[in-house]
Amino acid sequence: MTAMLTSATETAYFTHLKCKECGAEYEPQAIHVCEYCFGPLEVKYDLNRLAAAVSRSTIEAGPKSIWRYRPFLPVTSANPIDVGTGMTPLIKAQRLARRLGLKHLYIKNDAVNMPTLSFKDRVVSVALTRARELGFTTVSCASTGNLANSTAAIAAHAGLDCCVFIPADLEAGKILGTLIYAPTVMAVEGNYDQVNRLCSEVANTHGWGFVNINLRPYYSEGSKTLGYEVIEQLGWQLPDHIVAPLASGSLFTKIYKGFREFVEVGLVADKPVRCSGAQAAGCSPIAQAYAEGRDFVAPVKPNTIAKSIAIGNPADGVYALDIARKTNGAIAAATDEEIVAGIKLLAETEGIFTETAGGTTIAVLKKLVEAGTIDPEEVTVVYITGNGLKTQEAVQNDIGQPLTIEPKLASFERALERSRTLERLDWQPVLV
Repeated sequence: MTAMLTSATETAYFTHLKCKECGAEYEPQAIHVCEYCFGPLEVKYDLNRLAAAVSRSTIEAGPKSIWRYRPFLPVTSANPIDVGTGMTPLIKAQRLARRLGLKHLYIKNDAVNMPTLSFKDRVVSVALTRARELGFTTVSCASTGNLANSTAAIAAHAGLDCCVFIPADLEAGKILGTLIYAPTVMAVEGNYDQVNRLCSEVANTHGWGFVNINLRPYYSEGSKTLGYEVIEQLGWQLPDHIVAPLASGSLFTKIYKGFREFVEVGLVADKPVRCSGAQAAGCSPIAQAYAEGRDFVAPVKPNTIAKSIAIGNPADGVYALDIARKTNGAIAAATDEEIVAGIKLLAETEGIFTETAGGTTIAVLKKLVEAGTIDPEEVTVVYITGNGLKTQEAVQNDIGQPLTIEPKLASFERALERSRTLERLDWQPVLV
C-alpha cells in the first residue's frame, strides 16, 4: 500500500513509511513492521522539498533545541512538545585526547540533556509529539531505564497518561527517576527482551502508544538530531570518525542517516565518515557478529553492569553491522572492568560523569586507538548518551573515600600530608 501523508500541515516534509527490507510503503500511522515480510518500517521524506525549504540560516534561527530541525522530523504540529531537549555540548576533549594519543577528539555530551539527562529525551520528544497527533492519550514503553525516565517526564509535561515497563533489577537511580513523575511503573521479573515481548502483547490489546513499538518509526528519528547537531557544532562539517554505543542499533543507524540527509539536501559537503560501535562484552551480539564476519546477529542472554545497552536481541543489529562495515568502521566490546575504568577515565580527564553506556563507549574508544583503528589525525566524535548519577552502583566500590578529619587545623594538616603520599583511589575512610 502506497500513500502520501494526508494529515500533514504545509510545513511537514515526511510522506510515508517504507519497509527497509521489501520496500513496501504505508501511510504514516502507528505501525512499525511490514505486513508482507515483517521488516521494520522507516519514515521517508520529500528531500527535494526539504532542500528548497531549509538552509543553514533557517536552522540557526530556530529554537535552541532539537526542534530547530523540525522539517527533518516526522511531525505535523507547528507546536511540538519542546522541553528544551537537544543542543547539548560538543566538547573538545583535550586532556582525554592527550591521554589516548589523539589530536582532534570531541565528546558529544548528552549526559546533560534535558529533561532527564540522556539522549532518550530526543527520541521521546518526537515520539510523544507524533503520538498526540495520532490521537493517543496513553503512552508507554519497554525500557532499560533511561527511556522510562524520558517517557514519564515528557508525558507528564504533555498531560498524557503514562505506563512504563522495566526489568525489576534496574539501578535504583533509574527507578526513582521514573517514579518521581507519577506514571504507572510495571517492574517485570525478566530481562529487557522479555519485557519487550510483553509490551508487544499489551500494545496489541490495549491500543496504547508505545514509543519503541507501534510508534518506533517516529521515535527512532529523534536520534538523527545527534548527527545534525555535531555537523552544526563542527562549523557545518562532517567528522571523520564517530564512536557510539550499540544497544538495539537504532541510535547508530540514525546518526548515520542524519549525516546523509544533511549531505543530500546540500547543507554540508560530503566526505567519508567512519562509524564505530561499542558494546558491553556481557551483551555483545552485534560485536560478536562483526568479529566473526557474520551478516546476521545471534541473540544472547545479557549479563553486564551496562544495563542501559543490554539488549540481547537487537532489532537494528544487522543495519548497524552494515554501516560499520561499509564506512570502514569497527565494532568492539568492553568487559565490565573496562567499562568502570572508562567511566573513571572520562571523569578524571574531562569532568564528565557518564553512566555505564558511556563507560563502554570510552573503553571501546581506547581499544580502537590502541589497535590502530582510529587515526590520531582524524576528527573523532564520541557520543556519551547518559548521566553517571543514574548508575552509581557501577562505580561505588571502585572510587576513593573522603578523608574524615576533626574540625581542627592540626587534623587537617595531618590529613593533607597523608593525602600527598597516597593515590586518591587508595584513600580509606578513617578519622585522622
